[in-house]
Amino acid sequence: MLRTSLLFLSFGTALNAQAANGVLAQKNISLNLANMAAQAAVENCLASGYQVAATVVDFAGDVKVTLRADGAGPHTADASRRKAYTSASAKNATSAMLAASQSNPAAQNLGQIDGFLLLGGGVPIRVGNIVIGAIGVGGAPGGPLDEVCAQAGIDKIKDKLTP
Repeated sequence: MLRTSLLFLSFGTALNAQAANGVLAQKNISLNLANMAAQAAVENCLASGYQVAATVVDFAGDVKVTLRADGAGPHTADASRRKAYTSASAKNATSAMLAASQSNPAAQNLGQIDGFLLLGGGVPIRVGNIVIGAIGVGGAPGGPLDEVCAQAGIDKIKDKLTP
């Protein structure tokens, strides 16, 4: 019991020292994983006949990579970026946020936040409970199909998402 208490005390002291120094360590998605996820998402949609764009952003919502399939409309890149940004910012799937905005009066204005896009297709990328980025897909005929492709991108890298 004493050993466990000392461990927690030591861990808490380390966190406090880190915060007191103003230095934070944060997990983030690498360019390699971002490329793998975006490629898998685009390929998954292409296999279903959908020309899409996929964007992966880091934990802060900044773009790591965008891929647009041959034949994908010009709007798909921006839609995928905004979905990824929305998901990373809120740490939630855009489909869940859309549902909340439609059913909860307190959430009705979520879509008014600058840069947000409340359409299905944005999914956070997590290591354990920590969001390290997000992927957004745009261009399939409907948000639920975009989300399937986004999830395929995450599934491609999930074995590399270890704490």
